[in-house]
Amino acid sequence: MDVVAVIPAYDEADTIGSVIDGTREHVDEVVVVDDGSSDGTARIARDHGAVVIEHVFNTGVGGAVRTGYQYAIRHDYDFVMQIDADGQHDPEYIPTLLEAAEDCDMVIASRYLNESFQDYSLTRKLGIKFFTTVVNVLGGIDITDVTSGFRVYRVSALATILHRSDKHWAVEQTLEAAKRDFRIKEISIEIPTRDEGESQFSLDTFVLYPIRMTDVILRVLLFR
Repeated sequence: MDVVAVIPAYDEADTIGSVIDGTREHVDEVVVVDDGSSDGTARIARDHGAVVIEHVFNTGVGGAVRTGYQYAIRHDYDFVMQIDADGQHDPEYIPTLLEAAEDCDMVIASRYLNESFQDYSLTRKLGIKFFTTVVNVLGGIDITDVTSGFRVYRVSALATILHRSDKHWAVEQTLEAAKRDFRIKEISIEIPTRDEGESQFSLDTFVLYPIRMTDVILRVLLFR
């Protein structure tokens, strides 16, 4: 099967090189979507052999991964492997995720099937639990970690659930996949807290969860 890895990146010059090197060992092509970085991320990614797509300004993770997904769809890949640029996602787990994807449409690396979520902040754990519960109830599925960005998609399935909301793309796509009865599987993968930079989870984003979640639910349940 032909596999492309998509790595969304914003000011990840310190880690992007090693992530690309580890990822290239397991996939056919690595695409880095540089989301308006100002620290040399794009240059380093090219030096390490990745295809680089540059955004003029920062769109957020949702916008960056959409660009990567569209690349995978246009180039007729069988699977797209999504992995973060900050080093949290160990490329050594890629073969395990790809093996699980052979009979699935979506494979999610879960931090909640092991103990690696324990070191996350309370705000982050509450956010993950909130989103996961909503998707399980509305989608009629039973998963543990809907916000995980370490994932594999079957591209033919991904083309029908491409997200429109950049804020909570993982929630929208997973709920859409559940409503379409796509095959979703979780694999226990340890994902420690990041060593560099800052997490996207904060008290401000947590306060906005209900409003943003309403938007995502309406998109999937009413307008799609």
